[in-house]
Amino acid sequence: MEETYLLNVEGVKKKILHGGRGELPTLQDGSKFTFHFQTLKDDFERTVIDDSREAGMPMEIIVGKMFKLEVWETLLSSMRIGEVAEFWCDTIHTGMYALVSRGMRRIAEGRDPLEGQKHRCGMGNMFDYHSTGYDDLDELQRTPQPLIFIMELFRVEDPSAYKRDTWAMSKEEKLAAVPVLHSEGNRLVLRREFAQAAAKYQEAVICLRNLQAKEKPWEDGWLKLESLVTPLVLNYCQCQLELGEYYEVLEHTTELLQKHNDNAKAYFKRAKAHAAVWNEREAREDFQRVAHLDPSMAAAVKKELKQLGERMRKKHVEDRKRYQGLFQSSQG
Repeated sequence: MEETYLLNVEGVKKKILHGGRGELPTLQDGSKFTFHFQTLKDDFERTVIDDSREAGMPMEIIVGKMFKLEVWETLLSSMRIGEVAEFWCDTIHTGMYALVSRGMRRIAEGRDPLEGQKHRCGMGNMFDYHSTGYDDLDELQRTPQPLIFIMELFRVEDPSAYKRDTWAMSKEEKLAAVPVLHSEGNRLVLRREFAQAAAKYQEAVICLRNLQAKEKPWEDGWLKLESLVTPLVLNYCQCQLELGEYYEVLEHTTELLQKHNDNAKAYFKRAKAHAAVWNEREAREDFQRVAHLDPSMAAAVKKELKQLGERMRKKHVEDRKRYQGLFQSSQG
């Protein structure tokens, strides 16, 4: 349809590109929209900024959950299932887009969208970021401008019809989800399904990190959440050890020990990862720290050090044979 419809909202124009079906969906707090979108600049080239199809996954937002780009809830509420529509939105509605896009891009890249975020409100965070990490979004932050959103609405689900994604949950829901995810992870470990277990532990950690972002570091609320994070990270690292992802273990245990340098279990898992990648000196140092911090683990440390010594001796013998073979072949 060519006709432009003006929504009953200042600074918004709507054009239906493909009609939907049925009536407008009935919405309530917690209803979930699933849709694809394109974001374009309002310039001659209609420059594409984001495209959820290229990112490889549709977008989801929850009604009443204070999505940072509030106008999107308004736009989607005007659409029928299967409808494709183009919306022009003035600058009064698009000032937060750079921050929202940054989070969406990080999720698509498999990263935590709140990583590095300071303890500030949304607008405060926007001014804290000297750079979003993306040049085109930095430009939008410096010079807010009208944007065009092309949306295709796939479905609208009632709160009871879908499993709540952790990022969409309230604080209370996230706290309730953590022990459930923890026990699901433990159950999967018993079945030796380590990749699936690691995903459960990771989801629980992200839940808690999102809550921590709203607390002041090292104060009581933050510390209580941190006490829940630590065992989950250790369980995650144990799964990664089982999967042979040793550098992943080194990264996460080192980060944990920077905050909690007396955690014997973190040193033990890091030592095993060092040993697996032939970092003999680092492995021995970490194993010795374990025995010092927790004498009850001394027997386990002794066993690991014995195995490390045997593996290193075997490796040295193999290396000598290899070098001798190289030397003899070069002489021949």
